[in-house]
Amino acid sequence: MINTPDTSASVPEKSVIDEDRLMTFPCDFALKVMGENSNDYANTVLSICQKHVAGISRESIHTRPSSSGKYIAVTVQLVATSRRQLDDLYIELNNHQQTKMAL
Repeated sequence: MINTPDTSASVPEKSVIDEDRLMTFPCDFALKVMGENSNDYANTVLSICQKHVAGISRESIHTRPSSSGKYIAVTVQLVATSRRQLDDLYIELNNHQQTKMAL
């Protein structure tokens, strides 16, 4: 008698990662944005963040110019309350004409 494997059992599909479970909300979050170095870019980032996150102030951000001075990195310390909030924030930041990237 030849044993053949039972192929009638269903093979589990690839797992789908539930992105909402990768992070637990609320949580401390460091948002990093790179944009053109102008006098108002850091304030623009701050203003956009304030639309999406309560309690963001000037003290919540840190800036650092690139070595050439052409760009500026802006880090914003915030408390994220949902994945949707972060998605909306990233969309608005990335749509701003001076933004080169948001991480």
